[in-house]
Amino acid sequence: MALRARTLVTSKWLAEAAEVHGKVRILDTSWYLPKLRRNAESEFKKRHIPGAAFFDIDRCCDKTSPLDHMLPTEKSFADYAGSLGIGSDTHVVVYDASEFGAFSAPRVWWMFRVFGHSAVSLLNGGLRNWELEGRPVSDKSVRPAPTEFKASLNRSWVKTYEDILDNLDTKGFQVVDARPAGRFRGVDPEPRDNTEPGHIPGSINVPFHSFLSPSGHFLPKEQLRALFARAGVDLGYPLCVLCGSAVTACHVALAAHGCGHPGVSVYDGGWSEWYTRAAPEHVISEGRGKSL
Repeated sequence: MALRARTLVTSKWLAEAAEVHGKVRILDTSWYLPKLRRNAESEFKKRHIPGAAFFDIDRCCDKTSPLDHMLPTEKSFADYAGSLGIGSDTHVVVYDASEFGAFSAPRVWWMFRVFGHSAVSLLNGGLRNWELEGRPVSDKSVRPAPTEFKASLNRSWVKTYEDILDNLDTKGFQVVDARPAGRFRGVDPEPRDNTEPGHIPGSINVPFHSFLSPSGHFLPKEQLRALFARAGVDLGYPLCVLCGSAVTACHVALAAHGCGHPGVSVYDGGWSEWYTRAAPEHVISEGRGKSL
């Protein structure tokens, strides 16, 4: 039977588990939009949770795709995870160093799950709250001994452009977009060049930061359920999530999972692919939209 783990863990839990359980592997999964000009790996080398290794979503990806950090093959993911000392019996705990409390870590949480590893948790509040609680950070690198990791992709949790296009007619699943409201509406710029803002017809906007409290922790389950209900999302119906490039989309997947909806799918190409490929009438915008 596959190992399972709670979705969220506290700093206190992690500090204690790291001391007594050799099968816990901590991963700093920080990633920032290119326009922020922050080097996540360089920052990691200067400051991270003791014992953590760095997980680079731009390295563990499909390098043949023109799109950013698309999911890698099963073998590539298995090799990368194994190189970080993660085996099938390892409890993985992910976090990032963003000021939000969680930005890129939910993406890596979802990656492990979509490749069949359910023993993965997210550090609630991230490095931000770890430090606020006075817990130690380190600049010492850790070289975990490589081990064997087996990956099995759950393809039903990954949607393609064609799937989303077909769904415009079939309406077989809800589509939730986690980008900020201005980008969804089409009035604020996209962070990537050559891409205008807007949204997929019929999609629902629930910005990723809505799932987080001001302290950077995920909201309690009851508040998450209320948030989904206010947005018009039915957690009893199939759900697909997206954002610009399927990073913060995974906040929605994690929140829905915590509310008892484990089978959320992700549109991996995200708005970056949709805007490039979609017909102008399939780019809904209050701004410029897409020209012929």
